[in-house]
Amino acid sequence: MPARRIAHLDMDAFYASVELLRYPELRGRAVVIGGGSAHQPVPQPDGTHSYSLLRNYVGRGVVTTSTYEARALGVFSAMGVMKAARLAPDAVLLPTDFKAYRHYSQLFKAAVAEIAPEMEDRGIDEIYLDLSSHDEETETLARRLKQAVRDATGLSCSIGVAPNKLLAKICSDLDKPDGVTILTPADIETRIWPLHVKKVNGIGPKAVEKLAGLGLHTIADLAHVDAGLLQAHFGRSYALWLQDVAQGLDERPVVTSSEPKSLSRETTFERDLHARHDRDTLSGIFTALCVKVAEDLKRKGYVGRTIGIKLRYDDFRTVTRDVTLPASTDDAAAIRRAAGECLRRVPLEKRLRLLGVRVTALTPRGAAGDTPGPSQGELSLA
Repeated sequence: MPARRIAHLDMDAFYASVELLRYPELRGRAVVIGGGSAHQPVPQPDGTHSYSLLRNYVGRGVVTTSTYEARALGVFSAMGVMKAARLAPDAVLLPTDFKAYRHYSQLFKAAVAEIAPEMEDRGIDEIYLDLSSHDEETETLARRLKQAVRDATGLSCSIGVAPNKLLAKICSDLDKPDGVTILTPADIETRIWPLHVKKVNGIGPKAVEKLAGLGLHTIADLAHVDAGLLQAHFGRSYALWLQDVAQGLDERPVVTSSEPKSLSRETTFERDLHARHDRDTLSGIFTALCVKVAEDLKRKGYVGRTIGIKLRYDDFRTVTRDVTLPASTDDAAAIRRAAGECLRRVPLEKRLRLLGVRVTALTPRGAAGDTPGPSQGELSLA
């Protein structure tokens, strides 16, 4: 294994934590982010606010994130808000505020870059860092990074440091919130193997279910299973990847390039969804993915001409479709319409386990010959 020190820094319940800076009286309560403008807190004469509760929600919105108190009640991102209301009716519902989240994202990344400039931006609330060239002791460096984030934003983050990106991401989730986890190659058998396979990014709910059917529950089980059994049930490519995962192998570099070829968002569902029977839920998730991709484009300063979708069925077969627009765009409504056209070109009889939206053929916003097409207005998650 290469002698590298790769860190994964993940902000703790990022959107919810930003909201708690504004509404500190909500600390300790179950709070869900995913409402619309109608769910804006209302100031009261005594300086407090009145809040919308999940029990009163009606609509097709999707949960963007939730506080740890809400997660303890079973409410997680990408869940329909109506379902969340059944699980946590007394939870507070707040609208999303992507402008504020982008602001705090820029703050924490700028603070980290002052200490560790070799950074791979993985989204609004997480980054990879290559710390291999730093002379500072690992835990001291990790805690200095955490303090820099707190000083710049008032928010906490969790950091995992390991020999590669795969292990660093697993580690950053082990001691949330506000944790530091450091792993060496010698620790893989004792600290990684006992974990459930679902802790690995890339092993989704359906794969977890199939592995369980084979009697494989932990990463240690994967490490000792016969390779032929995995290939028979998952195919050669995914089976080889599972074997590498179990041994903690991952050679991916920290990519610091600022010129992306594409931007995408996808989600693996908690249960397989059907296009007809779960139409409202899928529609809300689909719209939310388009909004997130549009926000990513705007945050990074890009527009794109080719809009595509990715579907994975319950039998693990994956299909993609795309369409090229007359003009580049970063508009959520335009992306949603184009992605909808792509969706109409794929069979939807089988249940779906994953849905994704991507934008390619990117150019910097404002580049010659690539002025975005007219905006079609904002899409609401509600």
